[in-house]
Amino acid sequence: MATKELTEGNPLKVITLFMLPMFIGNVFQQLYNFVDALVVGRYVGIEGLGAVGATMPMVFLIISFIFASTQGFSVVAAQKFGARDYQSLKKSAASSFILSGVITIVMTLISTPFTKQMLLIMNTPSDILPFAESYLFIMFGGIFATVYYNVASNLIRAVGDSKTPLFFLIISSFFNIFLDILFVKEFNWGIEGAAYATVAAQALSTVFCLIYMFIKFPVLRLKKEDWKVEPSFLYEHIKIGIPMGIQMSVLTIGILIVQYVLNGFGSIAVAAFTTAVRVDQIFSQSFIALGASIATFTAQNFGAGKISRIRKGARAGLIIIAIICVFCFVVLKLFGSSIMSMFMNEPNEEIIRLGIIYLNIIVVYFVFLGLVLMYKNILQGMGNSIVPLLSGVAELVARGVAALMLGKYLGYLGVCYATPLAWIVGMAVLYIGYKTDLKGKKSSLRLLKKS
Repeated sequence: MATKELTEGNPLKVITLFMLPMFIGNVFQQLYNFVDALVVGRYVGIEGLGAVGATMPMVFLIISFIFASTQGFSVVAAQKFGARDYQSLKKSAASSFILSGVITIVMTLISTPFTKQMLLIMNTPSDILPFAESYLFIMFGGIFATVYYNVASNLIRAVGDSKTPLFFLIISSFFNIFLDILFVKEFNWGIEGAAYATVAAQALSTVFCLIYMFIKFPVLRLKKEDWKVEPSFLYEHIKIGIPMGIQMSVLTIGILIVQYVLNGFGSIAVAAFTTAVRVDQIFSQSFIALGASIATFTAQNFGAGKISRIRKGARAGLIIIAIICVFCFVVLKLFGSSIMSMFMNEPNEEIIRLGIIYLNIIVVYFVFLGLVLMYKNILQGMGNSIVPLLSGVAELVARGVAALMLGKYLGYLGVCYATPLAWIVGMAVLYIGYKTDLKGKKSSLRLLKKS
């Protein structure tokens, strides 16, 4: 199969077609946690269901770092592909695998021995602690599958193929459902069965991606000499990937602060907010897919020296963001209550009311989420990881301060405004960095052409 270059054609069309498979893939990726919770709740009981929910912040903390850092590694690969430097592209792929191996070892060593301590710090209720500890230990032990799926799929996307990782993710999602039922219901393995099912499904998608990558893409078919990577080349990946990972971890800390404040308003408020956030996450996958698409688009065009095309890509991104925002606004206004009800066996009017308050606020500010993800990924696609990191810190501070202060004076309503305010602050930092960096890159390219 041929690779696909994003350096030619109408930017709006190119970015839209590239992001659609990624959006669908992101939605399917959400099925992993949803199915785990559904099967465990039905066949293990309320303790098992609570345990799965209790582990999610810690799992997300690790997964978000892995996702962002491996995406950062692939930015270098996309730049080399855009420049048609295929030998460096192979070395970039090798570097991604090497660094991801290091991440796997480090993450496994710092997480698996301390699962119980993490859960105790999070004040996990004692009746679900044993279930949560077992589930979390297995999930952390299977970090390797998550790491290498993200590495392989990001490399495939870096050379312009966003459809194949989606196909493999759909297969693994259905495989996960099958294994969940088999391990939990038929084998009676309890909550451990759900964890094993998730790890096995992710490992399957990893194997598919690796086999496909090496067979179908000659530019990613590594030989012995490609693995001899210089330290300076590894550093080129580290300086982009690791700050991206840290940035995502920083954002997760902000979310934990919001959860801490929210817990003080009682179980009804927690249930309403948690359910509404699930709805929010479904719709926000479109912005996440746009961001990842913009990163690849920018990296390829930056590698090809087409700075003006990056600006056109940003303008196309604004159009896509506007369309997504209008769609989300209409759907949530018309069907918000119905969607909230789907998450409960017996709909609770107060939970739905509080959930709708959050959704009505968040949908108005979705445009800032879209801008944050677009400008962040443009900067990262050009190799700038400092401004996105600063933006992440700014978001953390804004979200934490807003949750603590507004939560104190406005209660639940104040907590609902914490995330939109964080988006606005983060967007302001990113926009200034985008305008400054793009101007500097254009000037440097002009001087290089003159010389």
